[in-house]
Amino acid sequence: MADSQTGAAEPEPWYKDGLAFECTQCGDCCTGAPGFVWVTDEELAAIAAELGEPVGEVRDRLTRRARGRRTLRERSNGDCVLLDAKRGCSVYRVRPAQCRTWPFWESNIETPEDWKRTCDICPGSGRGEVIPVEEISRRLKVIKM
Repeated sequence: MADSQTGAAEPEPWYKDGLAFECTQCGDCCTGAPGFVWVTDEELAAIAAELGEPVGEVRDRLTRRARGRRTLRERSNGDCVLLDAKRGCSVYRVRPAQCRTWPFWESNIETPEDWKRTCDICPGSGRGEVIPVEEISRRLKVIKM
């Protein structure tokens, strides 16, 4: 693979043979410490359609402004507002790109140690189908975390 700016070959990532992952829909990545789940207008429209509610109502009820962008709100315990304790993500089919690309964020796969830490906290990481390096690279480009 060549670097588009220099023409030099980019080194292969340490995970060149892919990484195993299968979403168990456990909800662990939807809970915990406060953070941000960034959403675009298109994602909000899809969420509103999935919930059968007007976009404006969904925007006002489920999101807030932060750092010049829009993020999903959290409950007082840190859970995502879209997490249903019994059913999991209430909009799983149309979840935001940030959620769809988990766990393939730079912070989770930069080093083998980062990946081990991710596997320790996410029951689906390190098991299931091996995701090819090309797909991991595609997901990395979707959102920078």
